Amino acid sequence: MKSGNIIAAVFGVIFRVVVAILVVYVIYRGTIICYDYGYRIFTEPAMTVGEGRTVTVAVTEDMSVTEIARLFESKGLIRDAKLFVLQYYLSEFRKEVKPGTFDLSTSMTVEEMMEAMAISSKDGEGETDD
Repeated sequence: MKSGNIIAAVFGVIFRVVVAILVVYVIYRGTIICYDYGYRIFTEPAMTVGEGRTVTVAVTEDMSVTEIARLFESKGLIRDAKLFVLQYYLSEFRKEVKPGTFDLSTSMTVEEMMEAMAISSKDGEGETDD
């Protein structure tokens, strides 16, 4: 066997081992990220403990869930807009949340915010005047 063939075979094996390690690492990191998001969907705490601060937000009818999430994130009500979108779609209140102006607190969890928005919508308090 020629020395060139031996070197090529050794580099081929090294390359395959490196690729295998990279694939395992990517799968490992992806699993950790998915687990973290899955865990946080149901256990994400409120932004503050105790009283918190009250923030008034206006949700219009033409706003998408992503736009609402970005609004809430910019107002300091939530940490992660992408996580809010997932929590919204998994929430039991998602069909009950309507447009309006709402007073929400940084001490509320996402589920409590959606519940408050749904209750306000039912009572007519959260509705906007058009």
